[in-house]
Amino acid sequence: MTLKIARIVNLLLAALLAGNEFGTWAAVHRALWSMPTPEHIKAEQALTRRFASIMPFWMVSVLVSCLPALALTRRGGAPAFSFTLAGTLCFVTMLVSTVRGNVPINNRTLDLSPEETPSEEWRALRGRWDRLHTLRVVLNVAGLSLLLLGALGGEDRR
Repeated sequence: MTLKIARIVNLLLAALLAGNEFGTWAAVHRALWSMPTPEHIKAEQALTRRFASIMPFWMVSVLVSCLPALALTRRGGAPAFSFTLAGTLCFVTMLVSTVRGNVPINNRTLDLSPEETPSEEWRALRGRWDRLHTLRVVLNVAGLSLLLLGALGGEDRR
């Protein structure tokens, strides 16, 4: 029963994170590209402030929730453990990419003046952020998929 609870918590957190990241990638940020630069900057600044208040905790909570699932599947068999480990590594890589890539761009975004920032500079900055965000989305979806495969591994009968 302990493993089932750990899996439910882990999969719920990972699914919510992957869904949020996919939704912002597929809808929100793409829609913002149609805005004039000053309005686009203001919108991204508002989103960045909001996400900065919740995403660090959320991303770390997904990673932390992987640990009990890993510990409880280690004894249970190679496929469940291997898939869970691979999924966990996707989330670790996503977190490292976020801290090293997206966060510095987010900080720069918050420092910009919407009225004084040249459109070319803004497009280049956001283009890099979007590429890094795409990587994050791929890692989150892959991580969730691998965690699901680990949970469906069959040997987790405790």
